[in-house]
Amino acid sequence: MSGCFVLSLASVLAPMMILFGLKFGIVTTMVNGLIENPINREIRPIGSGQYEQVWLEQLGQREDIEFIIPKTRALAANIQLKSKTAKRILPTELLATAKGDPLLQAIEAFPQGYHQVVLSFNAAKKLNVKLGDKIDGSLARQYQGKRERVHLELTVSAITDRTVTSRNVAFVHLDLLLASEYFKDGRAVPALKWSGSIQSSAQRNYPSFRLFARSIYDVDRLVSMLEKKGVRVKTNSAEISTVQSIDENLSIIFWVIACVGALGFSFSLGASLWANVDRKRKDLSVLQLLGFNARQIVLFPLLQSLYTGILGWFMAVLVYLVAEQIINYWLAPRLNIDQVLCYLLPQHFFWALGLTIAIVIVAGFSGGRRVAKLEPADGLRDI
Repeated sequence: MSGCFVLSLASVLAPMMILFGLKFGIVTTMVNGLIENPINREIRPIGSGQYEQVWLEQLGQREDIEFIIPKTRALAANIQLKSKTAKRILPTELLATAKGDPLLQAIEAFPQGYHQVVLSFNAAKKLNVKLGDKIDGSLARQYQGKRERVHLELTVSAITDRTVTSRNVAFVHLDLLLASEYFKDGRAVPALKWSGSIQSSAQRNYPSFRLFARSIYDVDRLVSMLEKKGVRVKTNSAEISTVQSIDENLSIIFWVIACVGALGFSFSLGASLWANVDRKRKDLSVLQLLGFNARQIVLFPLLQSLYTGILGWFMAVLVYLVAEQIINYWLAPRLNIDQVLCYLLPQHFFWALGLTIAIVIVAGFSGGRRVAKLEPADGLRDI
């Protein structure tokens, strides 16, 4: 009969572990997909503003911000690229980058100074260039009634993955991005010997910026903070809200099923222990006559329930591990799902053990209370 209750506990606990493994696996995979794609953590300002460099630096010191860098006007942030191995001249967007840029996580050699560039996959493909190649970058402007064009030799220091962006983008040092804007505004860039009017030494403002939250769970808080400061922004909040909603709803379903199963098993085990005490009244009475006190006798149903819980948990873990392999390596490929559907962390198994022990101990108290009320003479009347 004890073996039946071990199997009974395993039949309740194993499905709950499988359900939680599916919930944890699916939601974790979706959340990791959002986190691993930095686009989902990007907060993009709408329109053009006036953002002081000091303000941007202070914003970048927040713990919930992973990366922030200024942007110049869209019309000034473009360059014409030409390589020796491609016939076409490629209009390319300029974006400033620096160490820690989430879009360039796989890049080790970030551009330095005015002569290095990281090309997006599509831009490198169209220019037919590889790592270390030299390309020509040119900028044009209308200055003092004359059309001028300058050329700049650039070295391809890295090429991004195709998943980073589908646009033609050249990631450069902030100095080169500012130099492009200065040149097109008719201002001089002494470091590159580009002529023009003398620049003011006053603190400059930026029309926009690139900002990435440290986690998808920080996005809403940052959006609220920026909107309070009058900064209108756009995010991928719809995708984030969908995953959070799925997580919450699956958690509610899991805990409802878990509570019903745990409550039912608790009553079942408690009733069995109560009946077990009645069946063994004579044996327990003899133990009392042999010198065992009531407190020691109470340990009998408690230990029995504890052994039942541990063995039932162990069998449930074995059943779960088999089901996990079937789901991940047999069912997922049949559904054309290229991800892990079901898995649990080691601590989840210990949480299940702790919860199981707590439940069986509570159930064991029902039998313990029955034992505590036994009198030695009650059991000996049947002898």
